[in-house]
Amino acid sequence: MRGEILFVLYKLCAIIRKDDKGGAPSLLAYCPKLLHLLLEALLKTHNDTVRFNCLALLTLLARQGCFESAYTNGISSSKSWDEGADHLINVLFAESVKGPLLSSDTQIQISTLHLIFHYLCCVSPEQIQLLVDENIADYVFEIIRLSECKEPVVNSCLMVLNLLSTAEKGFTERLVVGFSTLVPVLRYVAEVPFHPVQHQTLTLVWKGISDSPGIVSVSQIEELVIVLARMFRCHNDGEMGMPAETFITACSIFVALLNSPSFIGTSNLVTSLQETITHAIVACLNISEKDPNQFLHALYLLKEAYAYSPESMNDSSIIELRSCVVDICKSHLLPWILMAINEVDEDIALGILETFHFILLQNSDVQAPQFAEILVSSSWFSFSFGCLGLFPTEKMKWRVYLMLSSLVEILLENDAGQPIREVASNLPTDPIDLLLLLGQKSSKNTFLDSCQCAVLLILHTSSLYDDRLADEKSMLASLEQYILVNSSDLLCGVVDPLKMTQLINLYGLSRAAAKMNHQIPYSPEAERILFHLLNETEWDLPSSRIHLESLKWLFQQEKISKPLSNQILKFCRSNSSNRTQIIIHGENNQIMNLQVISEMASSADNHVARLSVCLLIQLAEEESQEHDIISLVKFLAMITNIFPSASDQLCLHGIGHAIRTLYHNSSCGSSPEASMAMTYLMFNILQSVHPEALCNDEAWLAVTVKLMGSLIPAQSVKWWPDEGLRVVAMFCLILHQSTNKVLVAASKTIFFSTSLASTINSMIHAACSKGPSLLDCDEETSTGENLMFALLLFYFSLRSIHTVVPGTVDWQNFLNPSNRLQPISMVSIHCHDLCRLLHFGSPPVKLVASYCLLELITRLSEQRNTSHEELKSSVAYLTSIMVILKGLVFYSDIRVSTNCSLCLSMILGWEKLDMTGARVIAKNTWWRLIVEEMAISLAAPSLASESFSNHHKPAVHVAVALLKLQKSPEWMRTVFDDPCISGIIKNLEASNISSEMVLLFRELLNSMFLKDEQIACLNRILQECRKRLYTEDCQNDCTDEKIEKRTITTDDLGEVCEYLIHVMSSAKSLDVDCGDLQTSKRLLEEIELFFKTSSKEGDR
Repeated sequence: MRGEILFVLYKLCAIIRKDDKGGAPSLLAYCPKLLHLLLEALLKTHNDTVRFNCLALLTLLARQGCFESAYTNGISSSKSWDEGADHLINVLFAESVKGPLLSSDTQIQISTLHLIFHYLCCVSPEQIQLLVDENIADYVFEIIRLSECKEPVVNSCLMVLNLLSTAEKGFTERLVVGFSTLVPVLRYVAEVPFHPVQHQTLTLVWKGISDSPGIVSVSQIEELVIVLARMFRCHNDGEMGMPAETFITACSIFVALLNSPSFIGTSNLVTSLQETITHAIVACLNISEKDPNQFLHALYLLKEAYAYSPESMNDSSIIELRSCVVDICKSHLLPWILMAINEVDEDIALGILETFHFILLQNSDVQAPQFAEILVSSSWFSFSFGCLGLFPTEKMKWRVYLMLSSLVEILLENDAGQPIREVASNLPTDPIDLLLLLGQKSSKNTFLDSCQCAVLLILHTSSLYDDRLADEKSMLASLEQYILVNSSDLLCGVVDPLKMTQLINLYGLSRAAAKMNHQIPYSPEAERILFHLLNETEWDLPSSRIHLESLKWLFQQEKISKPLSNQILKFCRSNSSNRTQIIIHGENNQIMNLQVISEMASSADNHVARLSVCLLIQLAEEESQEHDIISLVKFLAMITNIFPSASDQLCLHGIGHAIRTLYHNSSCGSSPEASMAMTYLMFNILQSVHPEALCNDEAWLAVTVKLMGSLIPAQSVKWWPDEGLRVVAMFCLILHQSTNKVLVAASKTIFFSTSLASTINSMIHAACSKGPSLLDCDEETSTGENLMFALLLFYFSLRSIHTVVPGTVDWQNFLNPSNRLQPISMVSIHCHDLCRLLHFGSPPVKLVASYCLLELITRLSEQRNTSHEELKSSVAYLTSIMVILKGLVFYSDIRVSTNCSLCLSMILGWEKLDMTGARVIAKNTWWRLIVEEMAISLAAPSLASESFSNHHKPAVHVAVALLKLQKSPEWMRTVFDDPCISGIIKNLEASNISSEMVLLFRELLNSMFLKDEQIACLNRILQECRKRLYTEDCQNDCTDEKIEKRTITTDDLGEVCEYLIHVMSSAKSLDVDCGDLQTSKRLLEEIELFFKTSSKEGDR
């Protein structure tokens, strides 16, 4: 019966309209009593039908505001109604809904939750507090726990909990108990775009974590992070939208999680956190209408992520997270704000500046200096003053100048930004006003002087990164005005070193710009005052930050040579102890570092080289402290190591004279450290200097004599120590330079040295006497190392003698085993000794000995061709030489085999003057073996690729020499028969033809070994080859090749030896018909010679 009555009342209330005055329905004049009866009925009944109808009626009344009007009507119309009635009906309401909340019927639970929701919407905070005190929240959390995230129930529960959370006390404790039920619900609602209770769920989660940080467990944090990260990712990717309030709440949850003691920075969490902050920032940037509140919350999350560094988190994860934040700022925020500054709200601009400033304030981090460099490389100073122009508020002014002070502090270190912070409130917002402020007289005005210090600091730092705040003309005028009006204070007082450096940098940079633009005038008086200040004041350029253009301008001013020399010496003193540290800063163009000075020393447009050489001479003549001299010598050595072209400038300004002066300084010449430094310097110079710069032969002669005295002491020596080997290496370079008609006197001193010749002869004799055991004496042993340097010195002596004193040596004496003495004393090794070294020596010894023997044979051939004299050596002696050479034609090192083949070809060419000896030589079966091996390899298709690359070259020279004999061996026609020649031609292509191959076919043509069809085929292939060469424009003339400048150190004798071998093998090719010329030009020349020869044959 009660159920039917309640249903009738429900229908009646639903159809009754309000009266004309808009008051409550007239049926509810006794609303408090009706509500009281309904709540009692709901409390006492256990019938689901009654409960359902009662809940429906109460919900309808609540929607119509009856609970609110009931209190009002009761108070105004009933005397019995007192303040306690309000409390009693609330308690009755709380008690009456508990039963339905525990019902097993889901619909009744949902109806009850709807009733509670509408009830909470119309009651006061005190009544909401009463429901919380009556544990209604606990019932709701239990429903959520048992609901398995079924949507109607969960939605109603979260709406009710959201209203209950407004209670001032009591709810937090209940939220702690029920928090675990919210995590799976959040996972569910987060997957549905614009879910109706998504924001309520996030709000409850945020309230629970922020009010009770320890509420959340590690596993719950991991789950929440994953859920939130997915929400941000989907939002950024466009898969799922996120209202602004939801976005803000999600950011707040992440911040709360970071501050939770349970948040452990595992790799997975850090990765998710990085993804989240990236998606959050990018999402804000992609929104067309920027919400300042949403943007600021994303920036707040970014800052909190950067600041997160618990003790439980390893350093690598912290660095990774902070690097991610800096990368977001670099890749997203910075480019965006630079482009969109004219369109953004001031709050957003301030938020981004505050975020950047926060990162800069963490100066102890690695990321802060990196981020500072990123900012200044983006013209941050100009951008900052642009912000002041757009937002001329006090808040923006403070933020800009404070951030600039932090930026300067990171870039220049040592609290450099303090002057800006002290006067930030008094600095103007326009860069032009900064210049006007700088041009005022600050005498006896401490405040103005402080402002000018800040202005100089800002202009100085911005100029270091080419961020000009004003045009060069205005800048120079302002600086000159500052110098002129404050000249008395600058000249009479003590100038602050930092201010001095800043003034020098700005003035030098402005004058450098004025020099390029002749329309910008300058004040000679201001220049005079500044130069006087530089000459009379102590300043430290090496430890200062200065622009490269300003530094170059300074070193172009001859009027300040003395202070600049002092700065060079300071630089040498401060950096001599740590060479590695000097080179580390090589890419930094704002420090007077070794890279910058080396580049300047290599140029003729400044005085670095001249000042350095003059300083070295001055120190040597004054017999200054040895440490200063050694530091300067090492400095010059490193300059030539970094920029080899600096050697030219040093030599042109008299470095030879400086070295000679040093060697005659008793205190320095006897010092092992100084001697080592000078050796290093001279080696670097001699290996890289161009001959035109070596104009002071007398100085180098004196140095050579001094070195010779240290190399060959009075007593006899058999082996050179390491220092002696370095001297020998320098002698090799002097001899090499003499082939260009320079250092002639010094070269004569070397190759005409009796003591040096005696030492080398002793070494060679000792080495040759070892026989087969010489193979064990490689470059790793003392014997092998000395032998290598002796052979190298001999080779360069041969090259030098041919150029410096042509025609003074009888080269046939080197072939005479019975005459070991030369008409004039000189460094010499006989051919048979070189052959022993070729036969028994290690691979490096074989290589150098082969070059020495080739040089000797070449000079002997030239002498015989010129004088037409008889060969003095016997056939047996030549045969013994050729036996060794023939055994090395197929040696694995192509350089050795080529040199030996060239020697053999030249010896065979002597047949024209000695027919008998040549016929005996040519009968040896080794010749046929060499030629047959070459012919087979060239004709075989399977071996064509390898043969055509390199391995046929040495044997070609031998075959060509045999073909050139007046009577070539008869077996040559047997070897080069028609099938063999046709097979070789068949393997030829335009891409694999070498000059040696063309030379071979030219001699075969001259010897009438080729048929007409073979000649025609060769002509076609060679024409294709010539066309290809012309198309590719490969005109590489080997005679114009420059020897590569290698960076080596004399500390490593192995490197020195390798370099000398490189110089030896890269020297100008020998002037012989069958020289090893594998360049395109040489190939073209051979092709043209073949065509001419074939034309002559066709005319016959």
